[in-house]
Amino acid sequence: MGPIRGYKKRKKIDKRTEENGSGSGSAEKEGPVDWWDEFSKRINGFQSPSKSLDKFEQVFRITRKTFNYICSLVKEDLTAKSREFTFLNGKVLSLHDQVAVALRRLGSGDSLVTVADSFGLNHSTVSQVTWRFVEAMEESGLQHLKWPSSESEMTKIKSKFEKIRGLPNCCGVTETTHIMMLLPSSDPSSNVWLDHEKNHSMILQVVVDPEMRFLDIVTGWPGKMQDWVVFQSSNFYKLCERGERLNGKKLQLSEGSEIREYIIGDAGFPLLPYLIVPYEGQELSEPKAQFNKWHSATQMVAHRALARLKEMWRIIHGVMWRPDKHRLPRIILVCCLLHNIIIDLEDEAQDDIPLSHEHDPDYQQQICESVDIKGVYLRDKLSLYLSGRLPS
Repeated sequence: MGPIRGYKKRKKIDKRTEENGSGSGSAEKEGPVDWWDEFSKRINGFQSPSKSLDKFEQVFRITRKTFNYICSLVKEDLTAKSREFTFLNGKVLSLHDQVAVALRRLGSGDSLVTVADSFGLNHSTVSQVTWRFVEAMEESGLQHLKWPSSESEMTKIKSKFEKIRGLPNCCGVTETTHIMMLLPSSDPSSNVWLDHEKNHSMILQVVVDPEMRFLDIVTGWPGKMQDWVVFQSSNFYKLCERGERLNGKKLQLSEGSEIREYIIGDAGFPLLPYLIVPYEGQELSEPKAQFNKWHSATQMVAHRALARLKEMWRIIHGVMWRPDKHRLPRIILVCCLLHNIIIDLEDEAQDDIPLSHEHDPDYQQQICESVDIKGVYLRDKLSLYLSGRLPS
């Protein structure tokens, strides 16, 4: 597929963090006790100080522990700049104020004017504070989005995937979603972003672990690109092709039979030696039909991860009004980082958010017919193994 004029120079994010990331780290002690009490008075609908903690989790949908950890990540960047942002009453925004404004903007998806009115700010201040937060998170939060760097980490992932529906030696699930945009008809590049469902959109492609954590992302490509083209343009694909990823310990299934590491994906992806997709067709044998059920149940982890991402960070949910297409990939990345941080910190507030599997309800399943014979061999072996028919 040749280059599509108009997006070649757009910023794309193909996330592969350094292998020596430091994990979730420790949360900073809670900020000043009176910060939230004072700040919450600026929010429309504040009820009473006695319910301040509940109100905090209602507004931000994260705990104070997670909020303060995020503050600790961006503290240096947000306090180092000389520029001072102020509320309409002239009071300077503190670190906690800036993070609160940015998280509210990203999490609610409300317009700049709505967020500004809620917090007693100028809408341009909301825009600038949110962008400074995004830039800071790009620098300080990347350790929360990385491919497992040790055999023990990967062993835990494989074990948890096997417990879902029995798939052995599985290292991840890949899935694609669309971030929809409303672009002006006067935009000369608008047709570049028009996808197959006649929406303007940007692609986000992810690889997730069994806890819905993002291990790798690709974003920035126009929604009209096919899933398999995006995948084969990624660093993840290139690393696998060079034998530098999904090249860990093989699993012995029976005497003389073993399987390599792999990920799974839906029918929109190619069948590769390390990427297993469902069987196509109506009249499938029992082992193949059963394999598809187990595959689909495991694939659901990625559906839920993307649904949770969009539900939690509603700036990328629904249709974004005239976004800056150069900045949008970076906003998507930061939403993915925040998604992972919440998982890494085991944030209890997430338990109250319904778990959906709908992240692209208006998009039909793409079908990729690209098949690698080694992928066929691995899928058949898995199918026989799961049905108990693999010769010993």
